[in-house]
Amino acid sequence: MNAAHRDTALDALLYPFAQGLLHWPEAALFLRARAGAGGHGRHFIATQPFKPEVDRLQRAGIDILDEDTLPAAAFPLVLVLPPRQREEARALLATACKAVAPGGVVVVAVSNDEGAKTRETELKQLATTVSTLSKFHCRVFWTAANATLNTDVIAQWARLDAPRVQACADVPAGSFHTRPGVFAWDRIDAASRLLVEALPSNLQGRVADFGAGWGYLSQQVLGRCPQVTALDVFEADARALALAQCNLADAKVPVTYHWQDVAAGVAGRFDAIVCNPPFHALGRGDRPDIGRAFIAAASTALRAGGRLWLVANRHLPYEEALGSGFAQVRTVAQQGGFKIVEAVKA
Repeated sequence: MNAAHRDTALDALLYPFAQGLLHWPEAALFLRARAGAGGHGRHFIATQPFKPEVDRLQRAGIDILDEDTLPAAAFPLVLVLPPRQREEARALLATACKAVAPGGVVVVAVSNDEGAKTRETELKQLATTVSTLSKFHCRVFWTAANATLNTDVIAQWARLDAPRVQACADVPAGSFHTRPGVFAWDRIDAASRLLVEALPSNLQGRVADFGAGWGYLSQQVLGRCPQVTALDVFEADARALALAQCNLADAKVPVTYHWQDVAAGVAGRFDAIVCNPPFHALGRGDRPDIGRAFIAAASTALRAGGRLWLVANRHLPYEEALGSGFAQVRTVAQQGGFKIVEAVKA
């Protein structure tokens, strides 16, 4: 792996084992695992809601568990790569402390620029004794085998990222199902709102939402476009897809849900696709390659004459991908740092 794509948090997480400070048991649990941890005799089972990473883990022969239904006090070693969002990260630390067996160890690693010091302080609130070291511009910290866990705080934090209903006047039901950590979990994303304002009402036939999140664009398509006869919802985050199913439960047309990496290609043929493609993966850096892959997948999946409606940050270089995949491309609007594009398949 080259330096630009090095997974420094994962490297830091494994560093105490490489130095002999910690020892890997016969089996371990890895919360939000990434596939680079495999090999060298390390055996673990994993949780991971992000489908592209799940695919990599499964290709490496690693079993995936449901994070919301883990057995308690069952694992001698629990490793954690926490997300950035505070409530979700605290809930994941609590999950780790609930899952670790008596005498077991919880090990956490976070990049310095993604809140390492805060996450370390939070683990100290859950366990009496925590060791730490800095490596690769990250912190790795772990509980002592004899640590006393603060069960009251663990129980409180475990509920922090639970699904809930958020009031919102901008959706048909006046509220939507959401949970912390999902993209735009507590608001309507500004880019998606701008795309909805530009959408025509004459989208028809079978429509797909690429990277649907909790379902806002899908809701708006169904509410604004009466000629839509079927909807396919594609989302790589399992947590978001479950919310979309709740938010679209009252749809009057058939809805099919796909836990899928759109960038890897999509089967099926559609009359229209709406899309607010992600431009980050599990890290912070811009990933315009993801958006370009979404555009390529849309070009393949659309029927002749089919329409892609896309919103993106103005600075992201999607023009070449749009030009090579579509016969007609026009910029419909530019506002607030975003651009709305309609592209028509030849």
